[in-house]
Amino acid sequence: MELHQMRYVLAVAELRNFTRAAERCHVVQSALSHQIARLERELGTRLFERTSRRVRLTPAGEAFLPAARQCLDAAERAAAEVAAAIGEIRGRLAVGLIPTVTAVDLPAALRRFRQRHPPVRISLKVGASEDLIGEVADGDLDVAFLGLPTTMRPDGVGARELGRDRLVAVMSPEHPLAAEDTVDLEQLSHEVFADLPAGTAGREQSDHAFAAANLTRDVAFEVTTPEYIVRLVEQNLGIAMLPSAYVPRLTGLVTVAVTDAAARVEHVIWGNHRSPAATAFLAELDAPDHHD
Repeated sequence: MELHQMRYVLAVAELRNFTRAAERCHVVQSALSHQIARLERELGTRLFERTSRRVRLTPAGEAFLPAARQCLDAAERAAAEVAAAIGEIRGRLAVGLIPTVTAVDLPAALRRFRQRHPPVRISLKVGASEDLIGEVADGDLDVAFLGLPTTMRPDGVGARELGRDRLVAVMSPEHPLAAEDTVDLEQLSHEVFADLPAGTAGREQSDHAFAAANLTRDVAFEVTTPEYIVRLVEQNLGIAMLPSAYVPRLTGLVTVAVTDAAARVEHVIWGNHRSPAATAFLAELDAPDHHD
């Protein structure tokens, strides 16, 4: 069983198409098909069911995938460790982030990292803090940037606090509270809100503050992304609570300070087994931003 055979199987499993898998792997389709057939003979079973219209994994193929991924990941880590030992950082860097990261200039950090380590392939995944923690702990992501309530800490991963911020009320200029300099949670408890889904770390920041003040509020719109929350606020369908450092990116909306607002903490986290690329990237977060 060879690494390239496992790579071919993973490509076909993901794309469900031999032609596209061959293009991704930079081989002709006949060579890819031949190698997969050879692997199937070695294993004594078919990994794919092929028809004229579709390709799908057999139960044996489903069972084969996790071990194949682990084997390829281990081979890539080994190659990266060898390269690091002779002074070269290469391999992959998988970064997770929430949409409202403000405590670090992530594009600038990636630019510096890319300038120093061009062989590294970088992937970015935007998600919710609680999901990113799990993916870093499982090794699917190398590092991630989170925003959590002050009452939460990332568990099962390495973590460093990057900064703290307070939430502000964001609303349409047409909203009756838009003319206020400041508001408090009691005033806001009578308003309609657009917010992240219940149970998420981003939602918990506001929920905890209202609960601590013995107040309830009407979250009429639950949205999975801050960007779409903003679109609802633009239509004056509700107001939102967003980090104060994030709202300068917005235009056409009014920001009002909240006297007893919720706070949040931004963290960078990493897994228990850091790759050389992850270690080098974390070091970049402390580097000054020099424009070339």
